[in-house]
Amino acid sequence: MRDAISAPDAEGRPRRTTRRFPLFTRDTARPEGGGRAAPGDAPAPARQWPILAVLSAVGLGLLLTALDVFRFGTILIGAALLAGAVMRWMLPDVGMLAVRSRFTDMVTYGVLGVAIVLLAMMAQPGPWLVIPFLDDTLHFTVR
Repeated sequence: MRDAISAPDAEGRPRRTTRRFPLFTRDTARPEGGGRAAPGDAPAPARQWPILAVLSAVGLGLLLTALDVFRFGTILIGAALLAGAVMRWMLPDVGMLAVRSRFTDMVTYGVLGVAIVLLAMMAQPGPWLVIPFLDDTLHFTVR
């Protein structure tokens, strides 16, 4: 099957012969804000500092969790995701922290960050946050 863009016009430039999309995608568009977070002449880690900051905080949270400081470690992981959502909202270019559209990234990072923080605060033993209707719901569904 021929590619939908492969037929050249009289000057030799490719032109669309059909309105259908090509069978195989050869390129993808960079997400909005997916450019470098620092100038191009800066070293690679400096250009990608937003994703490195989030990943470092998540790594520290995982280390704390492994060292049996569960609640603080998981709260740090959720806070790192929330910081990623804030960076995605505030900064014009965040490098590889931009995966999808700005709105989708913000919602994804924000919802996951809030969920992780809330679950860490409700974890047993000695939860910092108690939501009564969740306990009632669990007892109602188990019976």
